Amino acid sequence: MKLLLDQGLPRSTVKHLAAVGIMAEHVGDLGMAAATDETILDFARRQQAVVVTLDADFHQLLAASRATAPSVIRLRIEGLRGEQLAAILVQVVAAAGPELAAGAVVSVSEHRMRVRSLPIGR
Repeated sequence: MKLLLDQGLPRSTVKHLAAVGIMAEHVGDLGMAAATDETILDFARRQQAVVVTLDADFHQLLAASRATAPSVIRLRIEGLRGEQLAAILVQVVAAAGPELAAGAVVSVSEHRMRVRSLPIGR
């Protein structure tokens, strides 16, 4: 599984994920720091990557378009360092990997993870 980290998330997360065997890229490293959410979703869809973001707009865009891909992980925890974020993402991928591979949106808070299959609002 490949992850695409949105702006606002620590770039160092990429190296921490690589250390545990999870492929990841950061939009800032791809020249997409100022890209629109729609552009990021389209890029992730073409790359078969899961978007990781702090932004609720991604879930709303997927719901409005009734898209079945890409999967999105929305973090509802701010201020994480790269190592902390990587540890959370390892847990999310372990717990929701099959759903993310099939198309899902995942919301992660400090004490809860919610998974919904795509398209949203079937």
